[in-house]
Amino acid sequence: MTEEKKIFGTDGVRGMANVYPMTTEVAMQLGRALAYMFKGPGKRRRIVIGKDTRLSGYMLENALAAGICSMGVDVQLVGPLPTPGIAFITRSMRADAGVVISASHNPYQDNGIKCFCSMGHKLADAKELELESLLFSPELDVLRPTAAEVGKAYRIDDAAGRYVVFLKNTFPRNLDLLGMRIVLDCAHGAAYRVAPAVFEELGAEVIRLGVTPDGTNINAGYGSLYPEVVAQAVKKHGADVGIALDGDADRVIFVDENGREVDGDHIMAICAAFLHEEGELAHDTLVTTVMSNMGLDLAMQQLDINVVKTAVGDRYVHEQMLEHGYSFGGEQSGHMIFSKHSTTGDGTLTALQVLRIMREKNKPLSELAAVMTALPQVMLNVRVAQKKEISQIQAVQEVICRCEDELGDKGRILIRYSGTEPLLRIMLEGPCRERIQAMADEIAAEVIEALGGQPK
Repeated sequence: MTEEKKIFGTDGVRGMANVYPMTTEVAMQLGRALAYMFKGPGKRRRIVIGKDTRLSGYMLENALAAGICSMGVDVQLVGPLPTPGIAFITRSMRADAGVVISASHNPYQDNGIKCFCSMGHKLADAKELELESLLFSPELDVLRPTAAEVGKAYRIDDAAGRYVVFLKNTFPRNLDLLGMRIVLDCAHGAAYRVAPAVFEELGAEVIRLGVTPDGTNINAGYGSLYPEVVAQAVKKHGADVGIALDGDADRVIFVDENGREVDGDHIMAICAAFLHEEGELAHDTLVTTVMSNMGLDLAMQQLDINVVKTAVGDRYVHEQMLEHGYSFGGEQSGHMIFSKHSTTGDGTLTALQVLRIMREKNKPLSELAAVMTALPQVMLNVRVAQKKEISQIQAVQEVICRCEDELGDKGRILIRYSGTEPLLRIMLEGPCRERIQAMADEIAAEVIEALGGQPK
């Protein structure tokens, strides 16, 4: 049986700040474990630490840095920067590892810690298990460098500027954004400075939303979870496109010129079709997760593009891409990975690639998005007190089987627990929205009865 992780979920460690496991004590010990894992003979080792704009980032940043320095490893502090920016800085600075302090799209009272290796890849499950083993082991207690062997911490003042240049270089030099009006929502998060700079320096007129973080307003009514805010601004200002990032800017949701949301599945369809046409889609394959709409599969079939499915989480998408040499993959939630440019999801980079396609095709986003027609989809979240194996709950299984028999090959049901929250996610697709909504409600009711949960 595969060993289960204790505190790491699908995207690092996450929880309410200052409540176990998101405490300074755990952060410091995690810093020690990470430093030990990447420490080796022959040179002074360095680990990059970045964060989003949450108030609790200060205490966790200092705790991590203290733990790393106590193991004789230096720390490079970059301050607020998108998660993909920290992956980039880790690679470009030739650091030995990178750490991001962020809870992504969660509210400000939560926080998280996720780690990158020297190449900017998120740590594999085996490495996270190794980190946990070190964290809960007394092995590190006796390892305490002294005198000149203790690590030091210093700030990289130009990290944001380096990242802006990198992003601009992913946009073709023969193109610009002159004459384009963009509504940009940064969720009061990590991209509040760098993202507007990128689009403005390429010539766009940028209408800024969510760019005044105060430590407690990240994701609060702004960002990728609230595309209606961008939609309203697009219509008000007559913009060409709306771009909504999440708190750590590793994902993006779009709004077309008519104020309609364009989600990650449609963006994958647009980008995969374009890359395929340009001969840049390796092995004619798109990598996505089990959460993607069946409409995406049907659209790719029409274009002779293969679709490979993974578990939920952009790191699983990236692992599949690395293993088989695929060049593009993503998630319905808006994580997109272009292996030519990056090693992890990057909302700003993705926006640049979509704007490139709009420019080169001379088409509005609404026309490009017509490459795919989504099947009706319903998603429900149930907050649960325990994560019991669903297959072992007879009443729930009976409802699921009955619904699956009714849908046949014209729809599907996906039930899974969140890896970062105490939630059971219920997703159904089918030809009739009203019917699959009723099915989802019926399944949720049985789950609530069995697990003592409540709708979120």
